[in-house]
Amino acid sequence: MSTVNIRASSRHVRVERDGVLLAESTRPVLLFETNLPPRYYLPREDVRAEALPSTNHTYCPYKGEASYLSFAVGRDLAWYYPDPLPDVVAIKGLVAFYNEVTDITVDIGGRPVGVSDGVISEEDMKAGGAANAVFR
Repeated sequence: MSTVNIRASSRHVRVERDGVLLAESTRPVLLFETNLPPRYYLPREDVRAEALPSTNHTYCPYKGEASYLSFAVGRDLAWYYPDPLPDVVAIKGLVAFYNEVTDITVDIGGRPVGVSDGVISEEDMKAGGAANAVFR
């Protein structure tokens, strides 16, 4: 069984691929799901590069049907839930990028840290909220 938890944050998040800025936000929503890396969902208006809708769609039993976005630097690099399931309505319309194929940097106390350098745990979020979250 999977558990999904969502936390709003004010951390500065940058998403790049091959040096191209795809998105930048200070309004991320972090989604923690059992056995998956944390995902950073960003407001659509914070996506800086031109995003083209993909024909790809997938279904998650915990979040609903996902639609994908492609960019000049890669196909299906991001996804969003136009009509998520009721338990995750907080991510409706927000865009998440694959940590595995993009460079996601999060500012932690004035120090930018790449997501591949560590992850924010849900316990960190509960202990101090997004403003005090730390990387491990």
